[in-house]
Order: sequence, then C-alpha cells, then structure tokens
Amino acid sequence: MNYVYIDTGAMYRAVAWLAVQQGLSVEDQASLTVLAEKADIQFKVSHRGQQKIFCNHIDVTHVIRSPQISRLVSEIAAVPGVRQALVKMQQSLSADQNVVMDGRDAGTVILPQAQCKIYLTASVEERARRRLAQMQRLGLTQPMDEVIRDIKQRDYQDVHRSTSPLKPAEDAILLDCTDLDLDETISEVLKIILNSKQDH
Repeated sequence: MNYVYIDTGAMYRAVAWLAVQQGLSVEDQASLTVLAEKADIQFKVSHRGQQKIFCNHIDVTHVIRSPQISRLVSEIAAVPGVRQALVKMQQSLSADQNVVMDGRDAGTVILPQAQCKIYLTASVEERARRRLAQMQRLGLTQPMDEVIRDIKQRDYQDVHRSTSPLKPAEDAILLDCTDLDLDETISEVLKIILNSKQDH
C-alpha cells in the first residue's frame, strides 16, 4: 500500500536502550523524559527492503530486541513524560503522509481519528512462539517459559498503567490471528482496510 510503517514499540525500546547506555534508573522520570525529548529516532528502509530503526544515528534494530530491553520497556513506557514526548513524535510522523501506526495506544491516544483501527491479537503462547522465532533470527536466545512470563508481565503492566493503558479503541475491529499464518493475517487486514475505505 506504500504506507510508512511506524513501530511505536520500537521507539520505546530505543529510549529504553538509551537509558541503559546512560545508566539511568527507571525511577528517574525527569531524566528519562529529557532523554526521550532529545532522542533522534528514525525509521529507514535498507537497500534490501528491510526496515531499520536508528537512535541518535546508531542502528539499534537488533539490540532493542534483547531480553534485557524487553523486560525494561514497559517501565520506561509508563513514564508520562516519555509517553508525551514519543506520542508527539509519532503524531508528527503521521501528519503529512499515510502511515500504519503500530502500537498499544495507536487507536486510543496517538491517532484517535484514524480512518481504520485494527486490534490485532493472539494467544500468549502463540505470541511467545513468534517472539522467540524473531529473537532466534536475530541471534538471540531465551527459554520459552521466560518469554511467556515476560509477555504476561508486560501485558499486565500495560493494561494497568495510569497513562495510556492498553485497551482496544471502541471503534477498533478485533482480529485474532492465533490460528492464522502471516499471509492469512495480511489478507484479513487488507480486507478490513478496504472495507473501511468504502465506508468513508
């Protein structure tokens, strides 16, 4: 569809990575907010067609998927100042171009007026299997039970945080892709998008 893909979760992971690099505590909300406000986060497509994320001109595509960052990112994302800074950045990225905004508050906070909202979900076990496969492609490893535990913990933290909690937008279409492969999921997503265009 030639839309720009904005992975908001990767942006929070980039800030978490920066915080680790600078030795910042998750309790130091003021410093984390300044860190997010000053971070230069960019998405670029490589000559092979792969999307990469850069933070302060450093390619962090792989390092932000490490177990350490996965365990830290929900706490960083719960800091109100960090969320405010990144939401502003995300809205700016979508201001003058068509985008796919991928994030846990994309339809409720970032783009509440979006033309099409899809709440894409799957079972914890299936999400863990996919996350582990993604990690293995990046040369990372982690026991499956730890991946499941980390996902459950992150879900709980995201649902119960006071700022922008995880929840589907009231006008979002629920798509459970537990039993769908990638091509089937893409097909269902495209159907939803095309139907929403007709409705508008």
